[in-house]
Amino acid sequence: MDNIVVSKLKEVGALLEGHFLLSSGRHSDRYCQCAKLLQYPDKASEVLSVVADKLKKVNFDIIVGPAMGGILVSYELARQLKKPGIFAERQNGEMTIRRGFEIKKGDKVIISEDVITTGKSSLEVAKVIEGLGGEVVGLCSIVDRRTEDVKIPYPVYSAVKLDINTYDPEDCPLCKQGLPYEKPGSRVMNK
Repeated sequence: MDNIVVSKLKEVGALLEGHFLLSSGRHSDRYCQCAKLLQYPDKASEVLSVVADKLKKVNFDIIVGPAMGGILVSYELARQLKKPGIFAERQNGEMTIRRGFEIKKGDKVIISEDVITTGKSSLEVAKVIEGLGGEVVGLCSIVDRRTEDVKIPYPVYSAVKLDINTYDPEDCPLCKQGLPYEKPGSRVMNK
């Protein structure tokens, strides 16, 4: 199944190879831009059906996607699984549930992302959900690209697990080769 998902990501230009500056400040030799997949509802539906199949075995009430990357993932999974799907967003720098959305006390919640790298946004949303009386029962994503040292206290259900090399800027072999890096979503930049 991983090969099918990787093939779809490559087909739409969502899995990129090169030299990338990540938002964490680290450098990488590959980058996954799931927005490129999500622009094609038929292809996104196919890839997310892999996650939906895994979630059919999980007892949950609602899916919450952190803005931005988790919104379309939440919507599509909710559609496929016939569950409510909402999103969390930043307000004054803090994740919150608003727009009339609600988490009821005792709701079992899945948090959806496009890509899980550190889990930072998901864990921030988990605190909000738990503060509202909900119970986080898992995280899901199109791509799980966590390294072994990233621990998340919830089960993770993803369409594919990718091992992507990341480097501290001062130890980056791509920089040492003199290759300019690209900041995804931006123009090519030099180091």
